[in-house]
Amino acid sequence: MISVIATIEVQAPRAREFEAIFLETAAKVKANEPGCLLYELTRCRNEPNRYKGIELYRDQAALDQHQTSDYFLAALPRMGACLAAEPTVEFLDVVG
Repeated sequence: MISVIATIEVQAPRAREFEAIFLETAAKVKANEPGCLLYELTRCRNEPNRYKGIELYRDQAALDQHQTSDYFLAALPRMGACLAAEPTVEFLDVVG
């Protein structure tokens, strides 16, 4: 399995817009990607404009399907307009 953790800094006035776009995309991921086992957005309690996207994929093929899906590619520029900085994305292999 592959985990993806994205650390995302959002412009304060656009936080709710960002959340709405992410959640809209998450609904499409959950409906269309059986190889995606987890796709969640979390918000930092002490820094409300910092988010973590937490994703878990069955295998590389599932991650590839996600990264090339029309709805994900369409959401990227919309989410990008809400960002305060370039996100940091980590790709991790699950141990065990």
